[in-house]
Amino acid sequence: MKRAAFQLSAIAIALVTALALAIAPASARQRPAAPAPLASIPVSGTAEDGSTFTGTLVPSAFTAEGRQINLNGTVSGTMRNASGVTTGTVNSTPVSAPLALPAATCPILHLTLGPLDLNLLGLKVHLDRVVLDITAVSGPGNLLGNLLCAIAGLLNGAGNITGLPALIAQLNALLGLTG
Repeated sequence: MKRAAFQLSAIAIALVTALALAIAPASARQRPAAPAPLASIPVSGTAEDGSTFTGTLVPSAFTAEGRQINLNGTVSGTMRNASGVTTGTVNSTPVSAPLALPAATCPILHLTLGPLDLNLLGLKVHLDRVVLDITAVSGPGNLLGNLLCAIAGLLNGAGNITGLPALIAQLNALLGLTG
């Protein structure tokens, strides 16, 4: 299978939504409801040659590698060439897929200048209030944003996500609730 682009951003959104619903305080819920089972997640992709893959992913666990969260599970499905003829199938093949998480933003500079009046040898210059905000956005392809967020985070500790093990444990607990 050539470069098949699985649609994992929808998976990440569904899992984060399920996590938010599962850990919401009971007073915020109108009626208690069992979480929706994550028995299988539809996946699909298209390769450069026009062949397509359609199938399902059955999640089994979440893991972390550095700052990346991965969803482990098994995938089953069918590969078809561009004319629709089945070229292969997979059944319960183990996979580990990185989750596409939203990009982080890092405030870099917030500068507010009040009104300024200058007299430069007879040339009067008036500048009204100026507000300058510079925010870096990290994520794939945002080289300068990644660099500035990394530099801005140097003073925040060892550079690891302190809450990541707890998040992984909560996500795995949600998978345990589903079967």
